[in-house]
Amino acid sequence: MPKPIYLFSISSHPHAKSINSLDITFFKPTINFSTYDYFIITSKQISESLKEYENTQLKPALCVSVASADSYEKIGGKVLEIGAGYGDNLAEKIKKYPKDTKWLYLRAKEVASDFVSTCQRDGYDIDEIIVYESECSKEIWHVEVEDEAVLIFTSPSSVDCFLKNHTISPHAKVVVIGKTTAKALPETIQYIVSNKTTIESCIKIAKKI
Repeated sequence: MPKPIYLFSISSHPHAKSINSLDITFFKPTINFSTYDYFIITSKQISESLKEYENTQLKPALCVSVASADSYEKIGGKVLEIGAGYGDNLAEKIKKYPKDTKWLYLRAKEVASDFVSTCQRDGYDIDEIIVYESECSKEIWHVEVEDEAVLIFTSPSSVDCFLKNHTISPHAKVVVIGKTTAKALPETIQYIVSNKTTIESCIKIAKKI
């Protein structure tokens, strides 16, 4: 009998019990978009936040993953490059560009990677502006999970929020969307990292377990 699959994400999937992990609050800080050459996009929420602005001058964007790239293209943005799905990888891509390139990193209040400070120390010009914050949803706090299930985590915050009120059963199987998410798990937990940083890839792995 196949194991039940739980997806902890702000997105859903028809082949899993989808548990919204975060509640999102968007901000609208004043931004002079014209002063930047490129954007850095690390989540779908960034694209949602840009919808708050009228006549936004969308710049070509370095996107952390296929999912974030897709969301940016849907609002009319052009994708410059796509990373490997985790923030630390973006430093390598940024350093391929001239140091006088002016980047705008549109970000959450709390982030898991320090790739920006790494690049800034090397002389790269990156501004950071917070456009949203997230907090654990009540749904993830109160979800009841079967012991012998497959748990899919799609961000470090989805792991952190789940662990605030739950422990991961030793009988459960864990799939994570990328290396940064894996780092949020307790050291004793075994896990499988998805081949691609997409929910669809995670679901395919979960079905085979």
